[in-house]
Amino acid sequence: MIFVNRAADTLLQGGVIAYPTEGVYGLGCLPDEVLAVVRVLQLKQRDAHKGVILIAATVDQFDGWIDASAQRLLPDPDPLQPITWITPPGPLVTPILRGDNDGIAVRLTTHPVAQLLCDAVASPLVSTSANISGRPTARNRYVLRRQFMPRVDYIVPGDCGPVSGPSEIRDLQTGKVLRARTQ
Repeated sequence: MIFVNRAADTLLQGGVIAYPTEGVYGLGCLPDEVLAVVRVLQLKQRDAHKGVILIAATVDQFDGWIDASAQRLLPDPDPLQPITWITPPGPLVTPILRGDNDGIAVRLTTHPVAQLLCDAVASPLVSTSANISGRPTARNRYVLRRQFMPRVDYIVPGDCGPVSGPSEIRDLQTGKVLRARTQ
């Protein structure tokens, strides 16, 4: 797919993309591109102390990004109930990814486009909802383009789904729900 190659090239050159996920459009970049992470936070007008989520297509893509013992505990993803897990960070995690949090937020994505993107760059991606902080999240391409078209380097074609809204967030070690999934 040509769009995957274009998105991967953009990411590998330190760019920022918008792309569909299970519930909302995401803004993302490679997690080791600090300037791109800063740019994502600026686009969203998000406080850096909140941190970001990393998504991956396979658990192996989290090598170095999350603690090895936590990596073994990540459950298989459910496409109808995406869950973001807070895990102990691995040695590759920088403070800008974690924010003021002790852990790092991660999700094994089941969205086919997001999986293709992670596989194309052989890396997890930063994934944060495509919206200005405090405003509704983009769930359709019209809203996404209106808010971010001139400000991101590439918008990946595709639809969100199969769920609506951001994922639930749970602590991997305790199972405690930190954010319930919203519609």
